[in-house]
Amino acid sequence: MGEWMTLLFMSVALGMDAFSIGLGMGMLSLRLRQIMKIGMTIGIFHMLMPLAGMTLGKQISVHFGGIAAIIGGILLVILGVTMIRSSFSSDDEPFVQPIGIGLFVFALSASLDSFSVGLSLGIYGAKTWLTITMFGMMSMILTWAGLIMGKKVQKWLGSYGEAFGGCILLAFGVKILFPF
Repeated sequence: MGEWMTLLFMSVALGMDAFSIGLGMGMLSLRLRQIMKIGMTIGIFHMLMPLAGMTLGKQISVHFGGIAAIIGGILLVILGVTMIRSSFSSDDEPFVQPIGIGLFVFALSASLDSFSVGLSLGIYGAKTWLTITMFGMMSMILTWAGLIMGKKVQKWLGSYGEAFGGCILLAFGVKILFPF
């Protein structure tokens, strides 16, 4: 029971970044089908990244943990800045869309921290399938919640929604890069 609770709390903690990022990306005009696809993609990445981390954890955990966080922070800053810039352009279409390569970048930036957690868990011998299943399910659910809440807030903010979403992503990326 103790291991289940630990993994549950850890999966919620890891999924909260996906929630925050989803809240920012939800400011874009997304259809329900896109929201479902984005949540499932984030969930899959939150399974693959810790699996890769757990696999490599015994050999290189100290070196890649910090690098993964830095890369994730940089990707979020880039996404945030491009969304903010795009919101002030005369073009109706946002620069960053969570489809195609944009969805890949979005999912990767949201799940890089779970890679570093996977590295640590690999050293301690955590149950691999239980861990990655919980990480994937929780991040998928929290991403959906963030995207849906972002979509509701976007209706209130109108044309400033994309800029606000970009600010959320930018702030989250800066927080990762410069923890206070």
